Amino acid sequence: MSNQKIRFATTADAAELVQIYAPYVTDTGVTFEYEVPSVEEFARRIEEFGSKYPYLVCQREGELIGYAYAHEFRTRAAFGWDAEVSVYVRRDCIGQGIGSALYRPLLEMVKMQGVKTAYAAISLPNEASVAFHEAWGFRFVGKFERTGFKRGVWHDLVWYELVFGEREGEPAPVRAIGEIDVQSLIN
Repeated sequence: MSNQKIRFATTADAAELVQIYAPYVTDTGVTFEYEVPSVEEFARRIEEFGSKYPYLVCQREGELIGYAYAHEFRTRAAFGWDAEVSVYVRRDCIGQGIGSALYRPLLEMVKMQGVKTAYAAISLPNEASVAFHEAWGFRFVGKFERTGFKRGVWHDLVWYELVFGEREGEPAPVRAIGEIDVQSLIN
């Protein structure tokens, strides 16, 4: 849709992003959070994750309708070339290509940063997310069975990975998102 804009999130977006995220917390097992984060907590996450990795929003007619971000996969140094990615779309906008509109620049940006592998954690059941990630080239790499208890049931957590090129030899350090020119990837 031509009236859609992808841009970097700011802390001023936190209240709208909480509104997008809240139904995933309260009504689904998609996220393992039990409580909807405060606007202040969400702003902190935008600031923290967005300081090194892309944190993008999709805006249509002045309203935020989705967001996607990358963040550190694990804290140990040897994981420094991995990132975890997530995408959330406003429930009334699912199936309109918003997730793809966000993932296209997000994945290209983390690749440009020097990330070698992007990981996605998907709680089950969530066939739509599995199909979405597989369509983007992610492949299944593991399953934690009945690892999360939410909404009265145990959920499996599956991991998918997307490898960007070869993982041979010592890689260059991953650069912060602000150190690379990514403006051509967003509108």
